[in-house]
Amino acid sequence: MTDEQVVSYVKQATAQGKSQQQIGKELLARGVTSDQVERLKARFESEQGAQTTTSAQEITTRERKTTDQESGPQRRRSDIQKDESGTQRNETGVQRGEPNYNRNISEELPTPYDEIALEIQANENKPRSIFGHEVFNNQVLSFEPNENVATPRNYRLGPGDEVVIDIWGANEDHIRQSISPEGSIMVSQIGPVYLSGMTIEEAGNHIRSSFQSKYAGIGGEQPDSEIAVTLGNIRTIQVDIMGEVAIPGTYRLSPFSTVFHALYKSGGINDIGSMRNIQVLRDGRRLVGVDVYEYLFNGKQTGNVRLQEGDVIIVPPYEQLVTINGNVKRPMSYEMKPGETLAELIDYAGGFSGDAYTEQVRLSRQTGRENELYNIVNGDFASYKLNDGDQITVGTILDRFANRVEIKGATFRPGIYAIAPGLRTIKDLINNADGLLEDAFTTRAILYREGDDLSLEVLPLNLEAIMSGKAPDVTLRRNDVLLIPSIQDLQDRGELTIAGQIANPGQYPFADNMTVEDLIIQAGGLLRGASTARIDVSRRLIDPDTLEPTSQTAEIFTFGVKDGLVVDGKQDFILQPYDIVEVRRSPGYQTQRRVSVDGEVVFDGNYTLQSKNERLSDVIRRAGGITEYAYPRGARLMRKMTEDEAAARDEAMRLAMQSQGADSISVSKLQMGNTYSVGIELEKALAMPGSDYDIVLKEGDQIMVPELVNTVKISGDVMFPNTVVFQKGKKLKHYIDQAGGYGSRARKNKVFIVYMNGTVAKAKGSTPIEPGCQIIVPSKPDKEGFNWAQFIGLATSFASLGTMAATISNLLK
Repeated sequence: MTDEQVVSYVKQATAQGKSQQQIGKELLARGVTSDQVERLKARFESEQGAQTTTSAQEITTRERKTTDQESGPQRRRSDIQKDESGTQRNETGVQRGEPNYNRNISEELPTPYDEIALEIQANENKPRSIFGHEVFNNQVLSFEPNENVATPRNYRLGPGDEVVIDIWGANEDHIRQSISPEGSIMVSQIGPVYLSGMTIEEAGNHIRSSFQSKYAGIGGEQPDSEIAVTLGNIRTIQVDIMGEVAIPGTYRLSPFSTVFHALYKSGGINDIGSMRNIQVLRDGRRLVGVDVYEYLFNGKQTGNVRLQEGDVIIVPPYEQLVTINGNVKRPMSYEMKPGETLAELIDYAGGFSGDAYTEQVRLSRQTGRENELYNIVNGDFASYKLNDGDQITVGTILDRFANRVEIKGATFRPGIYAIAPGLRTIKDLINNADGLLEDAFTTRAILYREGDDLSLEVLPLNLEAIMSGKAPDVTLRRNDVLLIPSIQDLQDRGELTIAGQIANPGQYPFADNMTVEDLIIQAGGLLRGASTARIDVSRRLIDPDTLEPTSQTAEIFTFGVKDGLVVDGKQDFILQPYDIVEVRRSPGYQTQRRVSVDGEVVFDGNYTLQSKNERLSDVIRRAGGITEYAYPRGARLMRKMTEDEAAARDEAMRLAMQSQGADSISVSKLQMGNTYSVGIELEKALAMPGSDYDIVLKEGDQIMVPELVNTVKISGDVMFPNTVVFQKGKKLKHYIDQAGGYGSRARKNKVFIVYMNGTVAKAKGSTPIEPGCQIIVPSKPDKEGFNWAQFIGLATSFASLGTMAATISNLLK
């Protein structure tokens, strides 16, 4: 391929989405070398450099305007150097005038030929794979002879073979003798019996004749004794293997070994050895020629003879080695005999693959001076003789169809069809697709057609006129695509939305003549809490003819519903696309609101609030009042956070994380609950029902009336945090002394008391101390910020960190 052909091929293959590695393999199959690709790469880079230099002035001006926005280091005049070509470049190697984004442009944007060149070089440097060479270095296929079979009739005895002689009948004897180097065995009363070179049958006849002098009744037509000669332990033979094998030399083998086993023992044939002309010599003369391909392709072992002592195997270099690449089943190198043709090579390669271009192949031949290319057509395959070094490349069929057309859109059977007799025109194509759908828009269809230069053309068609015969039919061409739109595709059908007190709120497809009742039924019907007195419908404003803006954003319709039918509002109201139906909640619908009362009350458990303003004293009264063991001053109330309260809590935690500093515990690891404590005074609430102390309860409230706890807990920055017995009338100092006094970092003026009912008070000399309360002594803060470990330690009496933070914040101000 010429350089221009390679460039054009790379552009087309890249546009088809092929990878650089795939392009490299295809170019290599077409005879492109790595040197040619490197030359194209250098040309591409020089052209890119010339374009960059031409636009350098414009880029420099643009770069100066964006200097402050660049992420790379600022350019300095001292950084700019000149390379060997005279082009100014800075310290990062970027050409002056190019935007510097602190990276190596040449590395980030490799040329299109980089990976192609690497792929071609890798394939060029691959060791040549020659068909059949792996046969004799395969551990599984050793051609090892089987010695556990009957002795072959043509096997000839030699020195080292053990002969077993059995005599039975009138005479009985058993003799085992190994043939001596002189070729004989020694038998008592007979002497040496020469057996070397004989077959087992010949040796039996000779021994029978020799033993007649020792054993009577062996000879004659009706002998009294029988004699049998068999082979015991067999000898080894010495064979020389010479020529182009992995390890030429002399080998000792089983006398049953064949030529193939000998080649296996020598490590197989090397890269230049012949598999088609192996010679076996015996007694200095050619015994047989071995063609391994006869065995590999036809299963024949004509030349795989059994070896004898002194045989010589010679593996000469190959005469002709040709390579076939591309779209064949076994692309590799094959050894060819003189006179063999291209057709035989294709047979050796397993034939063409399914995507092969079979009409013509390309042959590259070395003439001794230069390479020549030949295009060989299919009819010459059987007569075209090959030479050593020929390289044949089988191409790929074109990646396109010669007779494909496609129909899409509003037809019963859209898909791909073949141009054939009976399918030549647009009308034929529609009929083969079982006709048009009922909603097909037949006034205007679109035919996409490839031009002579493969450019895309669009032809509008009136299918209604073509199908009725009022307009001429259009003849189809290869790769035509007919698109038939649907009326639904050309109209914005939109959707309907229903929300509120409905079983399945959401969006539903629009349908003609759909009413509010239809949509409610489709959405599963109204919920129990739905209002039948008011259902709102909002509608988009659509006025394509107006030229004036309007302040109105939507049109609202209100309806009443009874027994699933609209009874109040516009009758026969039809929904339109994008209408939103909102089913309101009935103001008279209320769900039960539950609270719980635990502890020292007569009837503890869950209670349902009777009204929105039911108070603490009301529920305690319904629970039978408090018992005589109750400690009402320690009663507390836990309340669930609303969504707004939880959002405010999360925002506070987010701000705390941003300003956390070096606290010992990460704010992100704190686990916050969804409830918080509400400080109550149950005694006053029961004494003064309806007062401010008698708070209004909310759904989910948990009231706990404890027993008397006759202890006081002292914690924080004291010498020994402790829990002591409550003593009526004792002041703060007494309890601090019970904990060993203040610590070295205690903030004495910031001590506070947390009571059992959840209320907090700043501790002064006259502040009352009550049973079950907790006295907390804060520490002076470190410079690096508030310590979260201490903060959590002070929170034992709080149900919510958010509540404690708000309370303590006010105390520390």
